Amino acid sequence: MPARQTVLIGLLGSVLDSGFHGERWNRWRPTVSLCMHKELPVARFELIHSKAHEHTARCVAADIQRTSPGTTVVLREQEFGNPWDFEEVYGSLHDFARGYPFRPEEEDYLVHITTGTHVQQICLFLLAESRHLPARLVQSAPAEPKRRGPDGKYSIIDLDLSKYDRIAARFQREARDAASFLKSGIETRNPRFNQLIEQIEHVAIHSREPVLLMGPTGAGKSQLARRIFELKKSRHQVAGVFVEVNCATLRGESAMSTLFGHTKGAFTGAVKDRPGLLRAADGGLLFLDEVGELGLDEQAMLLRALEEKRFLPLGSDRESSSDFQLIAGTNRDLAVAVRSGRFREDLLARMNLWTFHLPGLAERPEDIEPNLDYELDRVARGSGTRPVLGRDVREEFLAFARSPAARWSANFRDLNACVTRMATLSAGGRITREVMQGEIARLRSSWAPASDAPYRESIPAGVLDPATFQQLDLFDRVQLAAVIAVCRESATLSEAGRKLFSSTREKRKVQNDADRLRKYLARFGLDWQGCKG
Repeated sequence: MPARQTVLIGLLGSVLDSGFHGERWNRWRPTVSLCMHKELPVARFELIHSKAHEHTARCVAADIQRTSPGTTVVLREQEFGNPWDFEEVYGSLHDFARGYPFRPEEEDYLVHITTGTHVQQICLFLLAESRHLPARLVQSAPAEPKRRGPDGKYSIIDLDLSKYDRIAARFQREARDAASFLKSGIETRNPRFNQLIEQIEHVAIHSREPVLLMGPTGAGKSQLARRIFELKKSRHQVAGVFVEVNCATLRGESAMSTLFGHTKGAFTGAVKDRPGLLRAADGGLLFLDEVGELGLDEQAMLLRALEEKRFLPLGSDRESSSDFQLIAGTNRDLAVAVRSGRFREDLLARMNLWTFHLPGLAERPEDIEPNLDYELDRVARGSGTRPVLGRDVREEFLAFARSPAARWSANFRDLNACVTRMATLSAGGRITREVMQGEIARLRSSWAPASDAPYRESIPAGVLDPATFQQLDLFDRVQLAAVIAVCRESATLSEAGRKLFSSTREKRKVQNDADRLRKYLARFGLDWQGCKG
């Protein structure tokens, strides 16, 4: 296979490359000097110049061929208008790059970034970085004073950062640190959640478009939004503040006023101007939690503020402006809300560019243990003493916490409250088994459906312990409550059995109702005396 040829692409240096007399060979001229290095054989030099400097370009081309006979110089006339105008320069060089017949499978390309204005050099860098110019960069400089000569020196820069081990490792470390920051330093173990956080971290750093966080109440949307803001703040990507509002608390005129501000006298009680939260978030980040609770009028105003960065305060005929990034949170299915007419389709489309679904705690059983430790540390920061869970107590609690019986309906709020109660009730800072089991019973009771209430009351206190009751299906609770009621109004076990099984009694060969009832009660750990109370 023949060796790949090297092709140089560069701008004519109208000052540094100039010279028409013999003394020009005694000084460094970037474009000519780059072709003097034997270890860098250049097959072709694509020399970009303006029409005004055509004569200089031809002289430089002749000098290159004199010093490097194997190099073919192709003069490329390209007009820039104002070479210090970024838009004009980038547009012109972009047109050149798109129209050039690159053959990367046959040729290696180097882009010379030493000549031209600083704006032209920056544009060449950007085009190489974006791969519009499939090339490495080459930078040249005059030789050190002790080593005089017109050839100077050069260095080649490859923008493929994956080839630089230390840089790649640094980027990977920064990405891990940023993801850990978004997780509040919790070493989560759920692969899907970790992948989700990595995506959010990338979007947070590289985009200012709205972000929609979906997930159940207590899944951590508010905390994550604040961490995103703090991450962007640390990267100097936002200069303003973090503004948070729960849209479920906004109603009527107060919603408009809170978000968009009002003028004095706009409504009864408006005794002075109010800028509003959108204005307060200018240059920063606005987190609208429970955005699905906003009224349709507020949704329309918010859409305009997102698209045009402008809105009209209540009672004003002069617009206000605010350039903020939006993060919205919701536990509703906004697509369903759109179909029912409770949410604007165009606003959802505007917010739906980056949508992330945060899973509930019960969907991440692997992450309960590290989050338990995080909550224990949180208590320690507040009290100065870290609550201690013995190994057996810890394992018993985690077994329950990861089981299907643990609903974690309020997610991290449940876990936060759970750890706080156990820590508060533990004398000497050690969480005992009794305290832990009492907390489990409390959680089971709080997670019981509201429809269970009549049946919980139908089973007399003391007959079943709360933990056993919570493990029963609703079907068993209803049936057991009826059985206990019959037992309590009967004098003997046999009498209760006859009442309970009267309809099927004549159809059975063996009519031992007492034994049948005894076996039924044993299923729930009960006997006749325990049932009677």
